[in-house]
Amino acid sequence: MMLSLNQTGVTEFVLEGFSEHPGLRLFLIGCFLTLYMMALMGNIVIIALVTSSTGLHNPMYFFLCNLATTDIVCTSSVIPKALVGLVTKENTISFKGCMAQLFFLAWATSVELLLLTVMAYDRYVAICFPLHYSSRMSPQLCGALAMGV
Repeated sequence: MMLSLNQTGVTEFVLEGFSEHPGLRLFLIGCFLTLYMMALMGNIVIIALVTSSTGLHNPMYFFLCNLATTDIVCTSSVIPKALVGLVTKENTISFKGCMAQLFFLAWATSVELLLLTVMAYDRYVAICFPLHYSSRMSPQLCGALAMGV
């Protein structure tokens, strides 16, 4: 006896999140765009300040700069497609697009959690071993920790 399997493939997904209240579409566009621009500008300011000010070239701010960069990737992986969907009333996403969003969102959130762990270790060393901090958190170790994350 031979079993036949359904060989249909998924090509796109329908996004149903905001279709119930079409009157709120303009309000949601404004909210999402405002929040996205604030997150983007805030993280860009952090990166610019840390890289331009020599007083901020220590491990804590190095990891903060990495966290801001990762946050840009995290927010940019989902919100632009949501905004396009709200503006054009197109509520579908391709299978490959959905998988790309899922990959980058999962990757960025994982990196953020690992960076927060590294930042906690950095603060632990700074508080518990203040006299040995500069030797324990060398630029080579910070670079290795960032690359490991």
